[in-house]
Amino acid sequence: MSDVSREEILMILKTAESMKFVMKQKNKKAPHLQGKTVILLFYEQSIRASLSYQMAAAYLSAHVADMSFDAERVGDLSEMGQIIDQMGGDFIIIRHTMSGSAKWLAQQVKARVINAGDGFNENPSQSLLDLMTIKTLKGGFEGLKITFVGDVLHSRVTRSNIWALMKLGADLTLAGPPTLVPDEWSSYGIKILYDAAEAVSGADVIMALRMRGEHEYGSLLSSYNEYKSFFEVDENILRYAKKDAIVIHPGPINRGIEVSAHVAESNQCIVDDLIANGVAVRMALFYLLT
Repeated sequence: MSDVSREEILMILKTAESMKFVMKQKNKKAPHLQGKTVILLFYEQSIRASLSYQMAAAYLSAHVADMSFDAERVGDLSEMGQIIDQMGGDFIIIRHTMSGSAKWLAQQVKARVINAGDGFNENPSQSLLDLMTIKTLKGGFEGLKITFVGDVLHSRVTRSNIWALMKLGADLTLAGPPTLVPDEWSSYGIKILYDAAEAVSGADVIMALRMRGEHEYGSLLSSYNEYKSFFEVDENILRYAKKDAIVIHPGPINRGIEVSAHVAESNQCIVDDLIANGVAVRMALFYLLT
C-alpha cells in the first residue's frame, strides 16, 4: 500500500463493489479468470485468508491449487517459484514470515504475485477490505477520524492501512502501550497517544488490533490484565467516540482483551461485512491484474 496511489486504491475499491454484485447472484460465476491457475503459497496458516482467496478465484472461474503444504516441504522460496512457473501458474498468493518476500518472489517469476502478508511489513489485501468496509459505511475517507488501538508494532495490516489512509485524507491516531506503538509514525503527522479514551475521542472508526500470545511479548508487555485495563475497547471507551462510530477488528476477536464481549456483540462492531468484502476485494485484484 506504500507503493500504490490514491487513484489506484479508489479504482480497486470501485472494482470490488462491482464484484459484490457477482457474489449476490444465484450463479456466482464470472468468466474473467477462465483458463487461469491460482496457486496458494501460505507459509503461515490462515484459514480465513486462504478460503477468501480460493472463493474469489472460484467465482471468477479460475483453477485453484493450494501448494502450501508442499511449499513448507520444499522450503526454498526461489525453488518453489520455479516449480510454479514450470507448471504454468498464472497467480501466486503468498503469505510468508519474511518481510519483502512477495516483492522478491515477483522479481523471480512470470506469474503475478499477490501479497497476503509478509512478515511484519504489510498485508495490503486485508487493508483493502477494511477500506472497503469504511467507505461503504462512512461514505468516504476525507477528514474521517480513525483511531488504531493495540499492538501497532506487530500489525502488518495496520502498516498497510496507515499508508493508504494517509493518501485518502483521513485523520489518524495510534494508541497502545508505549512499547507497542512505534514513534516513527509521528514524523508523518500521525498522533500517538497512550490514553485510549483520549485517542478515541470524537472518532468515526476504531480499529481494534489483534494481540499476539501473551508469552510472545516478553518485556514489551507486563501482562494481558494490565493491557486490557487500559486499552480494551469496551463500552466505557466507546462512549468517548462518536455515537455512530464503528469498531473494526480483523478477527477472530480475543474477547475480554482486545474488545469486550458487549462491544463485540453490538451493531457497532463490524465483522461480517469484512468477511464478504474480503472476497470482493480479492476478486477485484484478480480481475485488475488480468
